[in-house]
Amino acid sequence: MPSRPMIARTTPALRRALDGLRARKATIALVPTMGALHDGHVSLVREAKRRARKVVVSIFVNPTQFAPSEDFGSYPRTWKADLARLAAEGVDLIWNPDVKTMYPDGFASRIITDGPAIVGLEDHFRPHFFGGVATVVGKLFTQCRPDVAIFGEKDFQQLRVVTRMAADLDLGVKVIGSKTVRERDGLAMSSRNVYLSAEERRAAPVLFRAMKETAHRLRAGEEVRTAQAAAIETIAAAGFAVDYFDARHAETLMPVSSIKDGPLRILVAARIGTTRLIDNIAV
Repeated sequence: MPSRPMIARTTPALRRALDGLRARKATIALVPTMGALHDGHVSLVREAKRRARKVVVSIFVNPTQFAPSEDFGSYPRTWKADLARLAAEGVDLIWNPDVKTMYPDGFASRIITDGPAIVGLEDHFRPHFFGGVATVVGKLFTQCRPDVAIFGEKDFQQLRVVTRMAADLDLGVKVIGSKTVRERDGLAMSSRNVYLSAEERRAAPVLFRAMKETAHRLRAGEEVRTAQAAAIETIAAAGFAVDYFDARHAETLMPVSSIKDGPLRILVAARIGTTRLIDNIAV
């Protein structure tokens, strides 16, 4: 059976553990998470194991990326199940700080994001979000000093923001996106899926179906606005309130007028009941 991972909860303990992992100049991959792990997270860990000799997984529910009206207090926390999953995958180290360790009294520094962080997608509806993400990921990168870091493509704008930040700040980390893992009916795996009622869960795969249909229409030459409008109507008819449904340039996330404008990514965010879901696919 795989051995239990080392667990660090203080910065000195983390440094000692990392020094041990690096004793033979082993490469290190970091998988940042907020816990409540599912098969999508496991896929990130497995990708990390392909990319480096040692794997570190962080579990930290980051308060600075939640607005006061959002679900920080009720965000699922499943430590025992998470530990069992990571032990089964042969993870070497879990970094599990508390809020006081990450943001001690007097903490006063933030990373300000630009570029893909201000393109009118998540940033329009959650203007606090990417500042909180960039700051905590910047801390994780400097704390763990990994060679590579693995992020899921489901949070595609976040992936672009983190990739840009790591390059701009010369953090020495190669950020790698890993494909979204889906349920059999197409719903992207997410820790927030547990909030869905049975009826909402049955409706949720409409997001993936609408994106696939839109990609087909765009490849067939249909105008972006027309294809997007049809998708929004379909999603709304299933009971969702749509925050956005956009085809964007896959690298810059800037708006496009046609498939000729470059590689495209379709991104969606929508609410059903009390749950907000996000997803994306390549065109």
